[in-house]
Amino acid sequence: MVRVPFVYNKTYSTPRRPFEKERLDQELKLIGQFGLRNKHEVWRVRYTLAKIRKAARDLLTLEERDPKRLFEGNALLRRLVRIGVLEENKMKLDYVLGLKVEDFLQRRLQTQVFNVGLAKSIHHARVLIRQRHIRVRKQVVNIPSFIVRLDSQKHIEFSLQSPFGGGRAGKFLKF
Repeated sequence: MVRVPFVYNKTYSTPRRPFEKERLDQELKLIGQFGLRNKHEVWRVRYTLAKIRKAARDLLTLEERDPKRLFEGNALLRRLVRIGVLEENKMKLDYVLGLKVEDFLQRRLQTQVFNVGLAKSIHHARVLIRQRHIRVRKQVVNIPSFIVRLDSQKHIEFSLQSPFGGGRAGKFLKF
């Protein structure tokens, strides 16, 4: 029997200075505003943003007509527009460098459920998602950090099995 080693990829990076007051206050504000569970969720988004910005910086160092810059830059821009982080009229690599953590946190399913009005608060949205009451198109999603694409945004609704979406009545409504 051949053992295949597991490949673990980093999902977040911890800050270099653990007790920097401005950063701690900013992270706490983000956690409260977007209903996150802990700092790891902020760091994870910050890490993905850093990787995207690094790719954009590397592409910007290449010449304007370089085939690698044209191909990979266009792919990066299309991906960011599809998830709704970048607007259609700002499809340039310069605008990628101006993206903020809030832009990505705004596209999470938890935030979208609250913005659509299916939940009373951002924390209630997280509970509804974890308890499998929410679906995106026909798929029940129970991951609060699920990134909602721009075309899927209109299809966020209660799942068919959920008591909120016309399913079987819950434990207390039966009596």
